[in-house]
Amino acid sequence: MLPENIARQLFAWRLKCIARFEQDPRGVQARQLTQLLRLAERTEWGKKYDYASIRSYSEFAARVPVQSYEDAKPDIQRMMRGEKGVLWPGTVRWFAKSSGTTDDKSKFIPVTNQSLQQCHFRGGMDCVATYLRHVRDSKLFCGKALILGGAHKAVPFNHHAKAGDLSSVLIERMNPIVNLYRTPSKKIVLTDEWEMKLETICRITARQRITNLSGVPSWFLVLIKQLLEYTGKQFLTEVWPDLEVFFHGGISFNPYKEQYKSLIPSERMRYMETYNASEGFFALQNDFSDPAMLLLLDYGIFFEFIPIEEVGSENPRVCPLEGIDVDRDYALVISCSNGLWRYLIGDTVRFTCKSPYKLIITGRTRHFINAFGEELMIDNAEKALLKATEATHSKVREYTAAPVYMSGNAKGRHQWLIEFAVPPESLELFATVLDDSLKALNSDYEAKRYKDLTLEMPEITIARPNLFYDWLKAKNKLGGQHKIPRLNNDRGIMDLLLTINNC
Repeated sequence: MLPENIARQLFAWRLKCIARFEQDPRGVQARQLTQLLRLAERTEWGKKYDYASIRSYSEFAARVPVQSYEDAKPDIQRMMRGEKGVLWPGTVRWFAKSSGTTDDKSKFIPVTNQSLQQCHFRGGMDCVATYLRHVRDSKLFCGKALILGGAHKAVPFNHHAKAGDLSSVLIERMNPIVNLYRTPSKKIVLTDEWEMKLETICRITARQRITNLSGVPSWFLVLIKQLLEYTGKQFLTEVWPDLEVFFHGGISFNPYKEQYKSLIPSERMRYMETYNASEGFFALQNDFSDPAMLLLLDYGIFFEFIPIEEVGSENPRVCPLEGIDVDRDYALVISCSNGLWRYLIGDTVRFTCKSPYKLIITGRTRHFINAFGEELMIDNAEKALLKATEATHSKVREYTAAPVYMSGNAKGRHQWLIEFAVPPESLELFATVLDDSLKALNSDYEAKRYKDLTLEMPEITIARPNLFYDWLKAKNKLGGQHKIPRLNNDRGIMDLLLTINNC
């Protein structure tokens, strides 16, 4: 196995690059934009907006429109049919399939060779480099990395094009050397039969020396519990005593933190968050004492931001990195080496620091509750849930929430459908702490709750065991990057889940 001191030397140059963009973020971002424009100036998109003549950000912003997936979809479909030079030079043969939620419609995000090497693979390298910088006694390379990914299959547009969860695309294109340190085999991890894959992974990895995990917290929790059942052990440390870090992303870790700590009772276990979406690798946690993540500025991505209150307006204000304010929610807009230009990816972020630029993910532009003017975002919801679980000694496995609209003389309220790993000692206390915490976190929610004038106390409905898992299974959405929609501004998903819950 690769000694850690040699690994540190190999990764040292990336730490120097990170230090450079921390010192000169504006210059690094300006160079990223220039490089992107020069590379794409002969594409159809580049000719349409005359990229060759653009010499400044202001010209770029004035000339190129902000676009959603629906806007980009016709050009992406042409790329999937094998057309060359549409949004990016050459032919793109790989696409990351992403719904972002459990919606029926899927998005297909181009994955170019440049975005693989300059963005996604560099992100993995920087995670390890940053981790080793902080953990001097690490034995990361004395064992294997367990990466829990999705599956892929050829898309019907063209026999040369393939699509799958981002994780599967990365594993398929990964350097063979990396596979020496990864488990299970490519064949197993890329199978599309999720439950059979879990059984196989349990059988194989129970005998292996696993030092690190990479994946989505919710799905890894399913694997861990199945592994403990398979081995007859109580704690994961009994199966993998050398486990030292979980590189996680995709969803918030807060609802799962206590469950992981109870299953991995080790003081040396660390958790490192990453912001790795189908569209790009954007940020990573570079300080274990700070939950905010460092924005990665030299990954072939140019970043812009729209204040959340202006999303959907006719002429929203769009600002580059130097124009953002701390502690304000923004919708993320990217131009990237995968051919997405001024693309609104659907995530909302909040910067906690500008030197260096560090952020947290606060939610999705489509997933919030604002039925009564309360503007409840996922970040508020998960912080409040954490307070409620701490106060009632409970643990939340999965949840979703939606409004109950006013009818007749009845006021509105929020309904929370929660599957508990450990139920609260008092459901009434849980609801009270949740409500009080939301008031403390969100002044709009507090105003609507004032004397129950608009909103009544939240309603907590207990979900039966495995409700959310069974729902995803019925929709053929197990594994990979499929997520439970946490907040919904309508009752479509909630009413469906309640029907299943009551069967």
